[in-house]
Amino acid sequence: MDKKQREDVIDEAIGEKSIERLEFRGGVFAATIPLVFFIIWAISLSVAELVTEEALVLGMVIGIAIGLFFCKSKWSDYAQSLFSGMAQPIGVIAVIAWFWAGMFAKLLSAGGLVDGLIWFGFQTNLEGGLFVGLTFLLAALFSTAVGTGYGTVATFGILMYPAGIILGADPVVLLAAVLSGAVFGDNLAPVSDTTIVSATTQDADVPGVVRSRFKYSIAAAIPALILFVVLGGGGETGSTAAMTQLQEQVSPNGLLLLIPFALVLYLALSGHHLLTSLTWGIVASIAFIFISGTPFTEVIHIYKDDTGTAVVEGALMSGIGGYFNMAILILFILAAAHLMEVAGTMEVIKNFFLKMINNVVRRAELSIFGIVAFLNIFITINTAAEIAAAPFVRKIGKEMNIHPYRRANFLDTVSSSLGYIFPWSGGVLLAWATIKGAADEYDFLPIVSPTEVFPFVFQGWGLLIVMLIAALTGWGLRYTGKNGEEIKPKDYK
Repeated sequence: MDKKQREDVIDEAIGEKSIERLEFRGGVFAATIPLVFFIIWAISLSVAELVTEEALVLGMVIGIAIGLFFCKSKWSDYAQSLFSGMAQPIGVIAVIAWFWAGMFAKLLSAGGLVDGLIWFGFQTNLEGGLFVGLTFLLAALFSTAVGTGYGTVATFGILMYPAGIILGADPVVLLAAVLSGAVFGDNLAPVSDTTIVSATTQDADVPGVVRSRFKYSIAAAIPALILFVVLGGGGETGSTAAMTQLQEQVSPNGLLLLIPFALVLYLALSGHHLLTSLTWGIVASIAFIFISGTPFTEVIHIYKDDTGTAVVEGALMSGIGGYFNMAILILFILAAAHLMEVAGTMEVIKNFFLKMINNVVRRAELSIFGIVAFLNIFITINTAAEIAAAPFVRKIGKEMNIHPYRRANFLDTVSSSLGYIFPWSGGVLLAWATIKGAADEYDFLPIVSPTEVFPFVFQGWGLLIVMLIAALTGWGLRYTGKNGEEIKPKDYK
């Protein structure tokens, strides 16, 4: 074996051999089998109310294994293509950013930021629709701070939902306000996984994406807030005993954690690297937690349990651990999408849309809107749907010279919205499960079904309408200049 052959063997073993083309039985669209199986699997789990990240990972693994039997090329080339797909910088950057964002979010929670926000809400003495409007604002603020819509649904569903019921809020609209707040932050937060994925997959920087997206978020949030205030009343007020019990659980001390939150936002929007911004936020959060007298075991705690097994707990560990399953899922979805790339499927689909678009930018943006919406209907985790849609958005957008910020905004706003609207989506099912759990503690709580709440998620529907108008009218459209700068269009057709 000569030197060149040895290098080829080593490259193949460590995953650096590039596969230019794969052939599939049934043509180029047979390469979609792994993702199609995953979509069917996700729908089935959603209908059966059995959605978990672990189950979604299993579905992706099974789909990839099935796809292997349709590959006409060498199975080793199929495997190598999977490794190449997983090794794409897009996925690695997103995963690392999630770990930092997760640690920051958990530190804010451990420091009592949620309790502080809830305490502030109680001090206003608002009832009915005004309380629902406040819930939307606080949920939007919290989700923007921590970058996790699911975390917002879980925490606000447990605390604000019981309080709102006691204060005469409409249960359906109140729960929709929590979901809408989650939509706002999931869409706009610099540390949100959807923001990170939408930016990195479109070759855009996170601070620039957030700045360009703000106008869309606010355009949807203002009418949403008005609707929540107008429609949020009409419920029956609860007992003062239950209200007192809730008030005793919260305090204003956690509001100090707004300082690290503001620091991260300032640094991120000032152009600092996301990891730099989050690292300073993590350091500041730990400092405030220490000053507040909170036990350091809330930050990190390593010990042996009664069986002698080593255990690692605390905000830092749970912040990282909360993204392990999603990180694995994203890497597998990237791998499956790469199979479509090397099989030529992406090129065929792209050419189909380009032919239909016929060099008309409006048609291109409407196609992007439709593709992202279609995949989000079937893939219940919005980040996973973003990853699946990103290659199509990227190819069509680059062909039409649409700026990366604009592409990222279409990708994220549609995904963030639909992830909390459809009754089978992960966010809505989480909200339903959360208030069911809260009802075990507070027997006066009504349980709102997923089919009841989805028409009232006003921030989600508002974002969809705003982006559809943007696609139809060209509002906010920018092209890419010679040096990557944004260029305003002279006309729009």
